[in-house]
Amino acid sequence: MAKTQKKFVCQACGSVASRWAGQCGDCSGWNTLAEEAGGPATPFAAKHNLRSGGRAIELVGLNSDIALPDRLPTGIAELDRALGGGFVEGSATLIGGDPGIGKSTLLLQAAAKLAIAGHAVAYVSGEEAADQVRLRARRLGLGAAPVQLASATSTRDILTTLGMSHPPALLVIDSIQTMHSDLIEGAPGTVSQVRASAQELIRFAKERGTAVVLVGHVTKDGAIAGPRVLEHMVDTVLSFEGERSHQYRILRAIKNRFGGTDEIGVFAMVAEGLTEIANPSALFLTQRDESVSGTTVFPALEGTRPVLVEIQALVVRLASGATPRRAVVGWDSGRLAMILAVLEARCGLSFSSSEVYLNIAGGYRVQDPAADLAVAAALVSALSERPVAVDSVAFGEVALSGEIRPVAHGGLRLKEAGKLGFERALVPAALLGEKQPLKLSGFKSLGSFVDHMLGRG
Repeated sequence: MAKTQKKFVCQACGSVASRWAGQCGDCSGWNTLAEEAGGPATPFAAKHNLRSGGRAIELVGLNSDIALPDRLPTGIAELDRALGGGFVEGSATLIGGDPGIGKSTLLLQAAAKLAIAGHAVAYVSGEEAADQVRLRARRLGLGAAPVQLASATSTRDILTTLGMSHPPALLVIDSIQTMHSDLIEGAPGTVSQVRASAQELIRFAKERGTAVVLVGHVTKDGAIAGPRVLEHMVDTVLSFEGERSHQYRILRAIKNRFGGTDEIGVFAMVAEGLTEIANPSALFLTQRDESVSGTTVFPALEGTRPVLVEIQALVVRLASGATPRRAVVGWDSGRLAMILAVLEARCGLSFSSSEVYLNIAGGYRVQDPAADLAVAAALVSALSERPVAVDSVAFGEVALSGEIRPVAHGGLRLKEAGKLGFERALVPAALLGEKQPLKLSGFKSLGSFVDHMLGRG
């Protein structure tokens, strides 16, 4: 008689162990190993050789002709921008984000627009009843959209129902953590259940040409919950970011097999749902007529889209003996420590006895290294109480030697700043010599930049 194997699967990383342990050996998580039933162990299974008995597969060359995949434009320009032009037929897309950020609202709006355009769309919710989804659609003004709606958690029931008729062009599963496959033992949301359910849905997408969208929960750290293999299985991974206390939302492509991962879509949450923001810079710039010390405008770049944001710094001098604090919101704290060290070592400025606070206005998060010079300008302005001109922007990467290095797409950043009324720019010296829409002040080193700000010769 076949003996059933026991296996213990980590609920955090998906690694498999033959026996239980308090700590996972791969991700070091505590109390994450859970027992799951394995397949029967037989002498035949132990000795079986996979090098024979299969069917021959066709091997083709890289130069074979292939047509570009068809896309389904959703009619929501910001969503299409992040996707690379729309959903691809037969693709699987995973979208994650914090609870209440607007994932279901965005997908319901996209599904309704596609349905109104004449495409067959199915929306399956495992978290809400069908009436709850109808109420949301009615609140968004989409109650008349011909979307096929269901509330179910059984993967077998969903695929059986969809297989009885012509497959839909778009299938939304909200969410994959609530789906359950009867082929695997375990509660919904476990590693094995999420992996098995996603695999069956992706197989359906590839075989029937349906674009499948899976909504994924996230952990407290912001990562998509469940096994990391889920992100490898799908074609596109989107992250819906934003602070619930702020109006804006950013849809960022983390992985895209059919397009680039450097584009973002910007939305604003209003009473009627998510609205597109054609000019994101208007969200993150403070409207002011007078210069204020400690603030600098930085033209960030998200893919091919420049976004102007305001960087705010505050330097507070402390009494001797007190431990200074460094607080950062929206930027890398390690990068701030590096800029402070370069300002002290290369420029002779002292921040060791002062508390430093840095904030990116509007709740925006900056990861662009070109923000170094703008941050340095805000810090020097706050320390010296000399404001940066209100019609100026600054960007450039600062090296540990104090050199100001050029950054990518400088002309695109300057063009966007010129559209919004800025007239001057503090930039790396490498950008000088070319015709630009703004008046440029170029600097080779951070020392010369600080001398310029402080009015030294």
